[in-house]
Amino acid sequence: MPELPEVETIRRGLEPQLVGRAITGVRVRQQQLRDRVDTRALQREAVDRAITAVDRRAKYLLVRLHPDRVLIIHLGMTGRLSVGPRTREDALHDHLIFDLGDDLQLRYNDARRFGMCLITTDAQLAAHPRMQHLGPEPLSSAFTAEYLREQARGSRRPIKNFLMDAKVVVGVGNIYASECLYLARIRPTREVGRLRPMHWTRICEAVRRVLQTAIEHRGTTLSDYVDSEGREGDFQNQLLVYGREGEACAKDRRRIVRIVQAGRSSYYCPGCQR
Repeated sequence: MPELPEVETIRRGLEPQLVGRAITGVRVRQQQLRDRVDTRALQREAVDRAITAVDRRAKYLLVRLHPDRVLIIHLGMTGRLSVGPRTREDALHDHLIFDLGDDLQLRYNDARRFGMCLITTDAQLAAHPRMQHLGPEPLSSAFTAEYLREQARGSRRPIKNFLMDAKVVVGVGNIYASECLYLARIRPTREVGRLRPMHWTRICEAVRRVLQTAIEHRGTTLSDYVDSEGREGDFQNQLLVYGREGEACAKDRRRIVRIVQAGRSSYYCPGCQR
C-alpha cells in the first residue's frame, strides 16, 4: 500500500501537470471501489472547474478545484494515477478517466479496487469522515516528542502499533515504522506508557528522518508501486532492517529478527534496540 512517502512523491509528480488545467469531462468505468464512486456527483461538481492545487493529507491526495471543490483520492493497495495523451483505449483496470482539455487525461488505475475517489467542498473537508479523525502530519510542527508522550500516557500498547495508528500520527506505515524504531534504538514491542522523554525525542527525530529520506528517494517499491511517471522508488535499497530477517545488523552484526504484531511483520536488531 502506498504510504506517505509514495503518495507525496505522486503528488509532486502530478502537481505541475495538473495545476492550471480544467477538468472537461469525467468517465467512470467501474463504480465499485472501496467506496462506491458517485458518477453523477463527479460529473456535476468536477467538470468545467480548473485545478488550483494538488495537496496531500495523510495518504489522501486532495485535488483542489476552483473555487471551492476538492477531489479526495486514495490509492488503496494498488492504485495508480497517471497523466497522458487523450485516448479512448482504456487499460483493463482504468476505472476513472478525467479529461483535461482536448489533449490530456488523468487516469486512475487500480487492479484490486481498494482505492476511492470522492468529492466535497473546502468548508466540509475537515469534518469529512475520512479526514476528521486523522492525527498530525509527521513532518509538521504539530508532531513533537511532547505530543507523542501525551498521546501515550497510561497506554500499554506496543510502540510499533502506536506509531501506525493514523489517529496518533498519519503516514507511518509498516515498513517505515520498523525503520524508525531501528534508528531510535527502541524495540517494537516496548509499551508506550513506559517510555521516557528521551525515547520520545529519539522516536520523533527518527520518524522525521526516515520519512524525509524516503521522499527524497521517491518512496519504496517492494511489489508494484510506481510514481505518476511510471518510475519505481529507491528507498527499498536503503532499508536497514525491514525484510532483512537473519541478516547481520549494520551496527553490531547481530542477526535481525522478525516477529508478527497485529498480523504485520516487524523487524528489529535485538542488540541495538531495547
